[in-house]
Amino acid sequence: MKRKFWNWVKNEGEETRTLCLSGGFSDVSWFGDEVTPKLFKDELMAGSGDITLWINSPGGDVFAAAQIYNMLMDYKGNVTVKIDGIAASAASVIAMAGTEVLMSPTSLMMIHNPFTIAIGDSEEMQKAMQMLDEVKESIINAYELKTGLSRTRLSHLMDAETWLNANKAMEFGFADDIMFRTGESTVQDSFVFSRRAVTNSLMDKLKKPVVKQSTEPLYERLNLLKY
Repeated sequence: MKRKFWNWVKNEGEETRTLCLSGGFSDVSWFGDEVTPKLFKDELMAGSGDITLWINSPGGDVFAAAQIYNMLMDYKGNVTVKIDGIAASAASVIAMAGTEVLMSPTSLMMIHNPFTIAIGDSEEMQKAMQMLDEVKESIINAYELKTGLSRTRLSHLMDAETWLNANKAMEFGFADDIMFRTGESTVQDSFVFSRRAVTNSLMDKLKKPVVKQSTEPLYERLNLLKY
């Protein structure tokens, strides 16, 4: 049987269940003969009550993430998402299904544009581009429901491949609170990393003209040394 990328932990004496999603997930394991969407749904619906979902994943197949997101959104109990490492790419989409999203102070979230590998002529390339555009819009749907940000703002964040620490994720609405924090939570000024912004800043610096300094003062000093 192919390795599952999720694991259920039974909480003895508690009505809640814990679901751990770790590592990358892909269509190889998701759409295999044994590990299927139906298996995940069967395990999800095998119990009841609230769920705590721990996420530490770099992402994976966007369609697998979409199905997990839909199942969790449709689940009758509360789903508390706890990001203790990274929720990047498609894993960030799954995180949006949480009734409450909590992030560890040291965790990160990353959102970016979907990508694929396409082979064929120009017509096939156009079809692949259109498909990616629609996939991006579907991902924005999930982000928009959670954050309330405009679709244009979300699109720009995805274009830039944006990395968010816990504070920035709270500021943008991707997270609701930070784990282990005592007292009332307040959003603080924080840093967000954008690969595109860094690249553009570097290119702007390279484009700046080099100021040539005159050598005349140097020659004047050398002439003075002759006397």
